Amino acid sequence: MVLILEQARQKLQKIFQGIVDERRLEKMANNKQEKKDMLDMLMGIEDENGGKLSDEEIVDLIIMFLNAGHESSGHATMWAVVLLEDHPEVFQKAKKEQEQIVSKRLPDQKGLALKETRQMEYLSKVIDETLRMVNISFTLFREANKDVHINVNADYLKSFAEGYIVPKGWRILTWLRSAHLDSDKYLYSKEFNPTRWDDPKTRANFIPFGAGSRMCPGRDLARLEVYIFLHYFLLNYKLERINPGSPVRYLPISRPVDNCLAKVTRVTKQI
Repeated sequence: MVLILEQARQKLQKIFQGIVDERRLEKMANNKQEKKDMLDMLMGIEDENGGKLSDEEIVDLIIMFLNAGHESSGHATMWAVVLLEDHPEVFQKAKKEQEQIVSKRLPDQKGLALKETRQMEYLSKVIDETLRMVNISFTLFREANKDVHINVNADYLKSFAEGYIVPKGWRILTWLRSAHLDSDKYLYSKEFNPTRWDDPKTRANFIPFGAGSRMCPGRDLARLEVYIFLHYFLLNYKLERINPGSPVRYLPISRPVDNCLAKVTRVTKQI
């Protein structure tokens, strides 16, 4: 198994090195420094001493982002399906929305169109609620670049009545499960309830992809992948877990111990 993974990595390295070489030749031929994507930024970035990333470092970073994007989207999709199957009323409401979208298509349209994903208002809430409950990352790492004063309102931190200071230079670790399952912020926080997102204020404490300038650059792509999968799943399939009572492990991310072993059955002609 280890040998197979290493061979796969070597193939990926060869592919991405070819892309880096091609981009470098393209830049030399055009004599332009225009940045148009992440690869351009990685090739052009410099540290305080003018040092640049080596090709090996660039390729390693691209592979890391590729793996991270695959894992996070797959993790969110798996839990969305499990939670939908565990809540039949939510499943049926989400399925009805997808059926309505399909019913409005022109006869010559084949497959899902991007504009249709923007019509999935209820499914969007299902995805947000899934991300809130299971978290595609277990923590966020940050560093305070200046002294920050934090106000504290929680009852269990009354000893910090006037808040507290996070000194400049301190490393901060935000534990997402604590943030997203905080009963002070989310009523009945451990219940799967997509309708809680009817209230725009709910988003004030929602940070599955981080926030600010460090927000995950793959956020929209990850959500789109989940939209597409759930669209076809809701219309055409059902899932039956082999071990529905399987315990859940929570580190590094929450997942069933049996990796959600299940039987997937097509229930209708694929749309």
